[in-house]
Amino acid sequence: MTPTISSLGLDKLSREDRLVLVQELWDSIAAEGPSSLSAGRRDELLRRSAEVDSDPDDGISWEELQTKARALFRS
Repeated sequence: MTPTISSLGLDKLSREDRLVLVQELWDSIAAEGPSSLSAGRRDELLRRSAEVDSDPDDGISWEELQTKARALFRS
């Protein structure tokens, strides 16, 4: 039987505690590594990561990206 929020008693936790638990669950899944990443996709991610590492100042900040996106969608 698949566990549910109510069967585990998680519905009785506060919102903050549930958010902490969600983060812990996500971190535990991420720690296991990718489960269905093809060799080609893995190689591409490694290539892109190396590219970013080689010139971390190339690109735009998150704030600049948000500003550009907002301007684009207002048009």
